[in-house]
Parts: sequence; structure tokens; C-alpha cells
Amino acid sequence: MTQLFIEPNPALPIVSVAVAFASGSIHDPDGKEGLARLTTRMLRRGSEGLSPEQIEERFDLLGGDFAASASTSSITVQFEVIRRSLEPFRDLAARVLAKPAFIEQQLSRLVREAESEIVEARDSDRGLCSRAFRRRLFEGHPYGRRGAGSVESLRRIDRNDVIAFYERHFVRENAIVAITGDVSETEGKALAEALLAGLPAGQAALDATPPPVARTGRTLVFVDKPGRTQTQMAIGGLGTSPHDADHVPLVVANTAFGGTFTSRLMQEIRAKRGWSYGASSVLGIERQRESFSMWSAPAAADAAACLALELELLHAVRADGLTEEELGFVKQYLVRSHAFEIDTPRKRVLRKLEAALYAMPEGYHDRYLERVAGVTLPAANEALATRLPEDDLIISVVGTYADVGKAVTDAIPNLAKVDVIPVDFE
Repeated sequence: MTQLFIEPNPALPIVSVAVAFASGSIHDPDGKEGLARLTTRMLRRGSEGLSPEQIEERFDLLGGDFAASASTSSITVQFEVIRRSLEPFRDLAARVLAKPAFIEQQLSRLVREAESEIVEARDSDRGLCSRAFRRRLFEGHPYGRRGAGSVESLRRIDRNDVIAFYERHFVRENAIVAITGDVSETEGKALAEALLAGLPAGQAALDATPPPVARTGRTLVFVDKPGRTQTQMAIGGLGTSPHDADHVPLVVANTAFGGTFTSRLMQEIRAKRGWSYGASSVLGIERQRESFSMWSAPAAADAAACLALELELLHAVRADGLTEEELGFVKQYLVRSHAFEIDTPRKRVLRKLEAALYAMPEGYHDRYLERVAGVTLPAANEALATRLPEDDLIISVVGTYADVGKAVTDAIPNLAKVDVIPVDFE
């Protein structure tokens, strides 16, 4: 049965809708990475009786926004439209969702566009750093796949692959709908039914993704990019799961370590030394355990020293923990800032959608403030010591190896492995 979340909001004559499917790049067949993303993008590339140009013209004439995207474990079709245009926009969106034409010529064009995007993405040092980090951290695991695929994998995908993926995953039993805006509960239910009416019932997609296994030892993955005066660096390993008993204590503690402007990482790296404009630590959220990562972008001349300091700060927070003052400040910050995370009906309904998509524990968001307030210093410090990796780390660096490679390598104690890879790695 399709899950439905509705947050009526008559204050403005706008309706926002998200239709999410519990599928994504984790379901891409081996060797055909990028299939989920291609299939999703093809929805706008023609429907029965409508060309791509006609679809775009009609969306524009109705004054609404329509988007479709795929991530690791979800596919989302979203639209927002003024209330008076809701019914015709709904009908057009339902048609695009349920009756895609999958025109061969459009698929070939989209593949070429996707290939060009992959090549252009090499200009983003941050993107290269992230991809190298995740590829090695989740090596052999679905979370290590690149959702956009590679030039080679995209060329292996044909129309039959797209149709098969669509027919398996775009079904009512796999859908979750979130609606907010100028609609009543009754109108919202009718809207969801109309949007999904053209889809077969099908079966919910089984997420057989296994828990990822931590990489052992410290590995440096250096993306060698000529002529860089600045570097990008990611340091980390496996992090948390919402189902961990110490999940919220770790979230709170990590916010103190690298989640605010006053955090240790930001103060030591930017405020005191000016080595990087930003420095942070991030905990990812997925159905299985995601990553913990520290991020910075120092000048090439400061890269080795910045990296060494980050490793020292990681060791210190694991060994010595936070202070009462740090914990008190960050708990107050999280409680006060929480109001901005739920200050609109759209934000509130999307939190419910997120919880359903990622199979979060019941009441995860509803009890958030209560659980934050209940975090004690021993619990926060135990979570840091238990969950944050130190010996088993992936260190991803984008820079010019001839200029800083040796210094960066020498800055990492107990380094087990070094991989220097070209900028066009896939």
C-alpha cells in the first residue's frame, strides 16, 4: 500500500507534491551503472502523444515546476504549481509518470548529454575528491557506485534496459507520496490517487544492500590534477546508522567537532590558522551505515600541515572527548536551530518522506529534540570513541602530486597504502 503524507497549508495558493520510489542506483545492474538516473530523466523526454517539447511547453504554460531525480536508494518526482492550475498540472504529471514513450532517439541524445556531464564533472575538484573517497570507502558495495554511471556503462544501456527498470520500479507499491499546500486531507488523498492511477500495483522493491564493511588500515587516494594551487581533502570511514543506540549522541558530538562555525575543526583550521575557508565533519544517512568524513580545502602549500592537524584533532576528540561547555553549547544550538528545519509544512512533510524512504526508526524526527536534550557527556564521548574511525581511514586528496604528494604522504602516520589515480578515473 502506498504511503501518503499530507500537510495542508491554506496560507498560500500553492501545492507541492513529491512522489518518491524506494529505488535508486543501488538497483543498477553491474556494468550498467547510471540506469536508474537515465530512466528517471527519460520521463521528461516524451510521453504517449506528447513530444519532449510539448511536455515542456505545457508545464511552462501552467506555471509550475516539475523535476525528476535519482539518488542512491530513491527516485523522486516533484512538482509545485499554483492552486488554480493544479488539476491540469496533475493530469500532465500523471501522464508523464505513467506513460513515458522512451523514444530511442531521445535516449541516445540523453546518453550523449550524460557522457558530456561526466567529462565536465572533472572540473570540480570537490566532486573528484568525493567520488574518489566514496569509491574506495565503499569498494565492492552498492554505495560506492557512481549514480551517473561512467562513459562505458552508459554506452551499454539500451531502451530495453530502461523499459525493464521502469516497469520494475515505477509501481504503486513502491511509491511514497508527500503533499503540502492549499489542499485538504481529502483533496490530498484524491490527488495522490490520480497521480498514481496509471501505474500498475506491482511490488515494493527489495533493498538487499548488505551492511558495508570497513576498509582496514589507512589508505591515501591521491587524484593527480596538474596545476593545482589549492587542494581538496576528505578524511574518514564508516559512520553511523539511525538504528544505532548511540546515533543521536554521535550526531550531537560530531556537530561540536565539525558541524558549526564554532566547531573545533573550523576554529583550529580556519579561525586560528587560515588554512582553509571551510572545515567540517559530516555524518551521512542511508538505510545502511553511511560515511563519516572531514572536509577541508587548503592551499597546496598548507595541505600537509592541514592534513596532519586534522588527524591530530580526530585523535584528540576520540581520546579525550568533548568538554561540558562544548556539549552544552551544541545542544543549545541544535535545539534552537531545529525551529528552522520544521518552520514550513513542506519541510515537515519532507522529513516524514525521508523517514519512510530510509526506513528510519519510528518517531525518529518526532522525538529528535527530546533525544538531543537527553544526550549526556559520557554518552557523547563514548559515541565519538566507538564510532569515529581513526586507524581505518580513507584519505582522499585532489592536487598536483608532483608538488605536494610526498609531503602529504609523509603527513600520514601508519599509512598502509597509496594510490595515485588520474583525473579521468571512473
